[in-house]
Amino acid sequence: MTQPFANYQNEIYLHGLAGTFPELPCEPAGLEDLARERLDPEPFGYVAGSAGTESTARANRAAFDRWRIVPRFLRDVSTRDLSSTILGTAFPAPVALAPVGVQGIVHPEAELAVARAAGELGLPMVLSTVSSYTLEDVAATGAGPKWFQLYWPRDREVAASLVARAKAAGYSALVVTLDTFILAWRPRDLSRGYLPFLHRLGLANYESDPAFLAGLEKSPDEDPSGSVLRWMGMFGDPGKTWADLEWLREQWDGPLVLKGVLHPDDARTAADAGVDGIVVSNHGGRQIDGEIASLDALPEVVAAVGDRVTVLLDSGVRTGSDVIKALALGAKAVLLGRPYVYGLGIAGQAGVTHVLRSLLAELDLSLALAGARDLGAITPEVLRPAP
Repeated sequence: MTQPFANYQNEIYLHGLAGTFPELPCEPAGLEDLARERLDPEPFGYVAGSAGTESTARANRAAFDRWRIVPRFLRDVSTRDLSSTILGTAFPAPVALAPVGVQGIVHPEAELAVARAAGELGLPMVLSTVSSYTLEDVAATGAGPKWFQLYWPRDREVAASLVARAKAAGYSALVVTLDTFILAWRPRDLSRGYLPFLHRLGLANYESDPAFLAGLEKSPDEDPSGSVLRWMGMFGDPGKTWADLEWLREQWDGPLVLKGVLHPDDARTAADAGVDGIVVSNHGGRQIDGEIASLDALPEVVAAVGDRVTVLLDSGVRTGSDVIKALALGAKAVLLGRPYVYGLGIAGQAGVTHVLRSLLAELDLSLALAGARDLGAITPEVLRPAP
């Protein structure tokens, strides 16, 4: 399957002849700068911020900079195939939209707009548990493949109910985030005393859940504080262990993915537990200051599990060449996070579409310029360490 993603470049240049220019920047730094200008400080800080001194977020970018692509030439790359099979399903490119919570703080259409943009391009969207719209509302957009991300709550009844709802609504994979059983020290949010969930933002899936509502004396509208307090008491569970995965597998019979794996021993344990995929991720630097960069952890994790599970990567992905580097080091696909949220905040669905098409166009062009016709040609030999 050949996807003309690179044609987006031609569209932009042709529109430029008529004096029409992209509303959004085409480079990641400019995109973030414009989002900083357009969004209120609290929402922007929540999306852009990381843990502590934000050294982990910087390390994620530095890790990509430590690798260089070595192109090959005279290899007929007139047509390219970016298609990829992830968790048994074929997609037009090895890119998914990472779960990002409470998107309503940057745009009123929130996850609905993101689902439509991803669906237009055939890319999988991973819906966060703490979304601004219910998982059923997002599924009802009918737009493209969807996976459901689970923040595994302390209350088993609520966990089972959320998973059952995701299955009934047609979500095809369950992505369990491991690294956020407690919230990290995040100075940008702390400096403004801003946690959106305490304002009942991002609680749509809980406040529409019968198991969650069963634990309330009054409805969330009658007693907002009661709803928030119940959520706070169950959001994360530091007591969870690998043994609990067996129970979760009993609730979900589709592909099961663990997000936040960075150590090769944890990767092996996950494979032994029978999960279908892992996401090498440090949550975009939002959980531990001074944590290992996701890309730095990737080769060891891939070596530990081989072909036993599908290995994906997020945290720090910004460009098409980043995608190539991640694939060359063993990932089957990447998850894109903050950039599409900036696009959403600036221009809604159109902004998300621009960000995604820009990334895919750069990936397509970079693939050709590296001398590759398809993803099978992206092997470790494509890269060299930077001097």
